Amino acid sequence: MQRSLFTQDHQDFRLLVREFLTREVVPLYEAWRNAGLVPRELFTSLGKLGIIGTSLPEEFGGGGQDDYRYNVVIQEECARACVTLGGLRTHLDVVLPYFTAFANAEQRARWFPGLVSGELYTAIAMSEPGTGSDLAGVATTAARDGDHYILNGAKTFITGGHHADLVIVVARTSTDPDNRRGGLSLLVVERGMPGFTVGRKLEKIGLTTQDTVELSFTEVRVPSANLLGAEGDAFSLLGRNLAQERLAIAVGAVAQTRAAIDMTITYVRDREVFGKPVAHFQNTKFELAAMSAELEAAQALLDASITALVGGELSGVDAARTKLFCTETQGRVVDRCLQLHGGYGYILEYPIARLYADARVSRIYGGTSEVMKSIISKSLGL
Repeated sequence: MQRSLFTQDHQDFRLLVREFLTREVVPLYEAWRNAGLVPRELFTSLGKLGIIGTSLPEEFGGGGQDDYRYNVVIQEECARACVTLGGLRTHLDVVLPYFTAFANAEQRARWFPGLVSGELYTAIAMSEPGTGSDLAGVATTAARDGDHYILNGAKTFITGGHHADLVIVVARTSTDPDNRRGGLSLLVVERGMPGFTVGRKLEKIGLTTQDTVELSFTEVRVPSANLLGAEGDAFSLLGRNLAQERLAIAVGAVAQTRAAIDMTITYVRDREVFGKPVAHFQNTKFELAAMSAELEAAQALLDASITALVGGELSGVDAARTKLFCTETQGRVVDRCLQLHGGYGYILEYPIARLYADARVSRIYGGTSEVMKSIISKSLGL
């Protein structure tokens, strides 16, 4: 179906991203997959081209374009090329919005030039070994000591943590027995601070080039100048970007679903069974027709939500609806695409196998499908 989401500027940006991926990523991607990591230099290369600084202010060298559609283009082009650029999506869609919204003038001058150039790369540390969706249960503590906070605790499932130079850490700075959500603060921990340790890289069934690590903090002295936003206000600050975070997952889900269908159409046209192409069988035609309809429905919902987000009108409930529908659609469609590949679909040499493994986490991170259903049901008065 025809889309009206993008302007000519977005399409020009798309060509820039596509050319970069074709030239600098695709030829090397298999080596990156085997290494389980993208090279750190990737982000400085993206910075030189202006790809990762579009949302940052022009005074710091950024593009000054507070337009989420540029991030959408990056995800769509990565899916089209069947590559994952490490934790770039988390850096752009999840972490940078906290810096742009809450960093003060001194912090902007200190960090934004490096964020624009790609010399500084970010991660956010919320999840802990003993907590998942229950953010109020954070056990990491930060005790005030003069002009510093003394940070102690551990975090896990941290996307981009291996390469990160700046990590936004959610820590408890005070305790209120009557309000579990109060007393949480955001501290920016910098690579190299004594007591800050990047632990093992967690092996996953998918997203193999996306580094996911454990982090530990032992008596880390974090300057009070690295407090992001107001002390004790982390819970409300974190909630402000949840809609975009969940929408970003839906963007990837739909883009990867489209890639799966496209590669399956190519495969069934070329693959012969019983003397004729798999595409000639009625079951193949009907399966792909049904998948195409599901994809276009998901794309229409997603584009409407992106338009709402850009206009500042996307509600948390609608973001939950979009994430739920798009990721569940991804799971169904990619599974059926793999089925049409037959035995070859289970072999990692074929990109559909990688898309299948990557798709599974979409229904988990950023809030599980069950959490999305809880949010939606509450909006229905249930």
